Amino acid sequence: MTETQKTSPKTSVISVSYHTGPVLFEMIASVLAQDGIAELVIVNNGNPEAIIQKLQAIASVEPRLKLVTGHGNVGFAKGNNLGAKAATSEYLFLLNPDSVLESGDLQKLMAQSRALPRPHLIGPRILDGNGKEQSGSRRDKLTPWTAFVETFFLYKLFPKHPLFQRWKWHKNPLPPAITEVPTISGAAMFIPRDDFWLVGGLDEGYFLHVEDVDFCFALRKVGAKIYFIPDLSIKHIGATSDAPKPFIERHKAISMVRYFHKNFSDTTPRPFLWLLYAAIWSRYYLMLLR
Repeated sequence: MTETQKTSPKTSVISVSYHTGPVLFEMIASVLAQDGIAELVIVNNGNPEAIIQKLQAIASVEPRLKLVTGHGNVGFAKGNNLGAKAATSEYLFLLNPDSVLESGDLQKLMAQSRALPRPHLIGPRILDGNGKEQSGSRRDKLTPWTAFVETFFLYKLFPKHPLFQRWKWHKNPLPPAITEVPTISGAAMFIPRDDFWLVGGLDEGYFLHVEDVDFCFALRKVGAKIYFIPDLSIKHIGATSDAPKPFIERHKAISMVRYFHKNFSDTTPRPFLWLLYAAIWSRYYLMLLR
């Protein structure tokens, strides 16, 4: 090994797994094949015993695979924080367990990070299994107003009005180069380790969903820049967990209400927030009826 190889920066990839399914091992193989990988930290938030045994067997012969287990299902935010505490590298890459990397992806992310001012957070373009960009890949700031526009489809009524634009930007033209955006997806977030802890990591008050939006909000408040890389795409299969949909949607509603109460209760009229909360819970109960 050369001196350059010994001193070159490395990345700890962190992935929180809950009944992920077979794609988990496809993710593991794609990550361990990357140049620049120091370790892959799998946080077991709940998997069948057979899967845990298979992970342990891989870890026994692959020193770069680190398994954090035995804590139960503590949620996505706390799971990622546990992984970050167990990580040892200069860079952290939070990656959903149902995502697959292409050769060279990690090196591209590290190269971009080294070229950017600190603090920062980087997100690639997230594609679904059919190759289409997912809606969370790049987004505007989530405010009570942008949520209201999105919830009631006001962007369809006033498509050209600047006050009625979608907060999801996945259908907008791709920028020609890396560009600053307000919010990226928690499915793939690359960040220098010190910048991650600048805001205390992810808010563990979120069990599932919206923690990535809140994380971007918190980073922006301390002056961090958030970047979207249009020419680096990562496949995110999505919806591979066998968690019941009502369970997922309930936590999504809880997290939405928490986000707005935490970040906007002092700046937004209460009646408007109450209307928004009613819309969030109405959407959930309509889903149950369907």
